[in-house]
Amino acid sequence: MSNDQSALPASRRPVDPRGPRFGAAITTVVLVVALVFVETTLGTVLIAWQTLVFALGALVGLQAQPYGVLFRRVVRPRLAPPAELEDPAAPRFAQAVGLVFMAVALIASLAGVAIVALIAVALALAAAFLNAAFNFCLGCEMYVIGARLRRS
Repeated sequence: MSNDQSALPASRRPVDPRGPRFGAAITTVVLVVALVFVETTLGTVLIAWQTLVFALGALVGLQAQPYGVLFRRVVRPRLAPPAELEDPAAPRFAQAVGLVFMAVALIASLAGVAIVALIAVALALAAAFLNAAFNFCLGCEMYVIGARLRRS
């Protein structure tokens, strides 16, 4: 990262692409447990937690996302520098997509509509798993397609 980029606000600074993938791995675990316990208090708490995580990443920026903080402070110092950095816009958009699904899941869970919560959590889980296991960020791809459509 050049010195020019350090002058950018934290929410616009390029990010290590391994960070969002690390976050997706933790999200996958959280959502698997939430899915198993979707009709319990534990499930609702995990859904609420993941909703908060996505809200921080989407609304404040990736630097505020708890799994990103853990990656930057604990994991990244133990790794070689990344081959390249990426624009945070696409992963931040992916956080917003996750936020929508988890907000639906949280509202459904609190309203006692377990099937809707189950479906919303399962969809968010599928996207997180794709990123964690295959480095395929569905929300990022949606962002890229949207950017192309805006340009044409």
